[in-house]
Amino acid sequence: MNKRRAVLWLALAVLLSAALSGCGGSEGKMQKVKVGEVARSVFYAPQYVAYEKGFFKEEGLDVELQTTPGGDKAMTALLSGAVDVALIGAETSIYVYQQGSEDPVINFAQLTQTDGTFLVAREDPGTFDWDKLKGSVFLGQRKGGMPQMAGEFTLRKHDIDPQKDLKLIQNIDFANIASAFASGTGQYVQLFEPQASIFEREGKGHVVASFGTESGRLPYTVFMTKNSYMKDHREIVQKFTNAIYKAQRWVQEHSPEETAETISPFFKDTDKDILTSAVKRYLEQGTYAEQPTLAPDAWNNLLDVMEGAGELKERVAPEKLVNNDFAETAVNSVK
Repeated sequence: MNKRRAVLWLALAVLLSAALSGCGGSEGKMQKVKVGEVARSVFYAPQYVAYEKGFFKEEGLDVELQTTPGGDKAMTALLSGAVDVALIGAETSIYVYQQGSEDPVINFAQLTQTDGTFLVAREDPGTFDWDKLKGSVFLGQRKGGMPQMAGEFTLRKHDIDPQKDLKLIQNIDFANIASAFASGTGQYVQLFEPQASIFEREGKGHVVASFGTESGRLPYTVFMTKNSYMKDHREIVQKFTNAIYKAQRWVQEHSPEETAETISPFFKDTDKDILTSAVKRYLEQGTYAEQPTLAPDAWNNLLDVMEGAGELKERVAPEKLVNNDFAETAVNSVK
C-alpha cells in the first residue's frame, strides 16, 4: 500500500513539474513584433502606456520599438520588412496605394484622431486672429505630410491661401523644425507637444491655436502593416490591437499626471510638469482615440484634407485600406 502510494505521489510530482515547466516556458514563447514609430512624441502616449503597463506582455507579445523620423522613412522601413508594424499617418498608406502596390498597407488600429500640432507665435499676439498670419513668415511641416496638409486645410478654412498670403517655409526636416524656429526662423511655427509647452516655458513662443481643434477628426496616426503580414500573422495583429485598446482605456480613465508619470521613461529629458501639460492639452481636445476603430467619416475628412493639398489622385474607399475587424474584436472582447 505504501509502495503504491509512493508511486502515486511520484506520478503527481512529475505531472506538477511538467505543468510548472509549461508555465515557465510561456515566457520563452513570446511572439516578437518590431514596431516603427514616425516620431517620439507625447502625441503617442497610449502606445507608451501599453509598454509600461505590460499590456503587450499580457498578450504574449515581445514588442521592439524603434523611432524612424519622417513618414517616408517609417513607411520605407515597413515596406522593406525592417519593421512589422508602423505607427504613421494614414495618408502614407494612400500614397503607397496610389503607386499601385501589389502588397498594400492596411490600417488596423487608430491611435490619434486629431492633428497633434499647435500654432506657436514668436511674439505674444494678445487677442489672436488668424488674419494676423497674412504677410507673415510661417514655418510649416514637410510637404505631403499630415501636419502640413492639416495646417494648410486650417489656413484655407480661415480664408488664408498658404501659397499666396504668407511666406511658407517647408523645406526643413521634421527633427529640425523646432530648433530652426528657436534660432530665429519664422514668425509662426507648427509644433507638436511637448515642444510647444517647452517653448512657452522658455519664453520662445506662445501657443495661440490648435490645428487639432480646427481640422476636425482625422485618422491622424494609425498602426498599419502590409496586407501579406496581416494575412500570415492575424493572431499577432489581434493581440497587438488588444494591448493598444487596453492602453487607450487606461489613458481615458487616469489623470494627466498619472499618464505623464507612466510614460516618463520614454521622455527622460523632459520635466514631468511639461509632460503633464502636454497630455492634458491632448486629452482636452480629444486627440487620443478612445478605441482603435477607424471611423468612415474621419477617413473621408482625411481625403478632403489631402484633396485640398493636391496630394490625392483618387478618392480611396476606406474598405480598400482599412480593416476594422481587429479593432472591433478588441472592443467587444477586452474586459
